[in-house]
Amino acid sequence: MPGLKNFDEIDQNTPVLIAGQTASGKSHLALEIAEKHGGIIINADAIQVYKNWRILTARPSSVDEAKIKHKLYGHIDGAKDYSVGTWIKEVNEILSSNSRPIIVGGTGLYFSALTNGLVDIPEIPEKIRLEANARIKKNGFESLVREIDQETVQKIDTNNPMRVQRAWEVLRSTGRGLNSWHRATPKPTLDLNRCKALLIDGEVSKMNNRIKNRFDQMIEKGLIQEAKNNLATWNPKHPSSKAIGACELIAYLNNEISINQLREQIVIATRQYAKRQRTWFRTKMQSWERYSIK
Repeated sequence: MPGLKNFDEIDQNTPVLIAGQTASGKSHLALEIAEKHGGIIINADAIQVYKNWRILTARPSSVDEAKIKHKLYGHIDGAKDYSVGTWIKEVNEILSSNSRPIIVGGTGLYFSALTNGLVDIPEIPEKIRLEANARIKKNGFESLVREIDQETVQKIDTNNPMRVQRAWEVLRSTGRGLNSWHRATPKPTLDLNRCKALLIDGEVSKMNNRIKNRFDQMIEKGLIQEAKNNLATWNPKHPSSKAIGACELIAYLNNEISINQLREQIVIATRQYAKRQRTWFRTKMQSWERYSIK
């Protein structure tokens, strides 16, 4: 990890944002900054909020949490839903304190909501989603375009089935066009121009090696026992079950795959997820400062 001389001149009140793909070392960087320059570390990872998978989701250790105050890690029951809207509300509560925030994670949507504002569109009822699916199956998604308000039609890609369905569902559910909702986006929680925004970057081959090595480190830390602790209450439909490797670990405990297959499947799935993260960061975070891992 490179030295932190670049951070010496940051005002103690300047928020620090650290984004990066999984296994990039962003949590370690956040801890170093907090220890040397002060601040409170806030989680921006959608899976690390769940309490039942500390090792698998690479949450900070209890030792690290004892060194520096950490917030929004492992505070949600694994069976409960947790939305970006809830996260923003909790972040706002933390920001009301006098501590400089160091917000770190790999969920790009969280950072987007934090610095661009979040449209608070009500959840789409399941019956409306099923209706949209049935309409598309029978007549194609093009049939929905004619029923979307013109303001929204002019703003979305009408050749994209997912965008069309989303716009139709919002209008059908709320009686208000999608673009109208977007125009009412509230002021963002943080002004990106007033933050130190870092995007951890690195060669893909090096990042892939870090992912591979991290699995073995997780095993040494007690990953198998953590999976056993989850076995009694395991439900693949629980939000925390989306953690990469959770399903594979349960399969291993049920003697459905070997330890070598477990390692291979988790490493592959993690690398695929990291690729999706890099794509998001490359397109959505072009203005962020790149910070290379040595």
